[in-house]
Amino acid sequence: MVIEGIAFDLPSLNVTTDRLLQNPKDFEEVLVSFYGQDTAAKFAELLTTHLTIANELVIAAKEGNVDAASDAEKRWYENADQIATFLSNINPNWSVDDWQEMLYNHLAMTKTEANDILTQNYEDSINVFADIERGALEMADVMTQGIVQQFMQFFR
Repeated sequence: MVIEGIAFDLPSLNVTTDRLLQNPKDFEEVLVSFYGQDTAAKFAELLTTHLTIANELVIAAKEGNVDAASDAEKRWYENADQIATFLSNINPNWSVDDWQEMLYNHLAMTKTEANDILTQNYEDSINVFADIERGALEMADVMTQGIVQQFMQFFR
């Protein structure tokens, strides 16, 4: 919805962006129980950065600003590396390589979806969105399984 809001200057953009930026806070609230406030807050910060860079990338692409889009994409992948490393450091059941692969796939698909929307290729954007959703659910499963394995005492 945020991509479409940016692409089409929709009046709902601020509301959808605010809702999207609630996700890191929701993660923080859940993760604090397992990893403590500082670690949960750091993850929320990394995820917020991920989302704000994505917005920058879509805006730059819409404006045709190739240099800004390239810079945002580079920082987006660097942020994905930071997230993958961070997660692998807090949970021994999470591999940096696995997280990088999932995050890189997510970024590539999200960029494709944004480009499809910006070029009015709506059928492909819908199809790639389905792939993005499947990937997000896979990441959720990996995260959940890792937490359950690390904190089995809470899940008996």
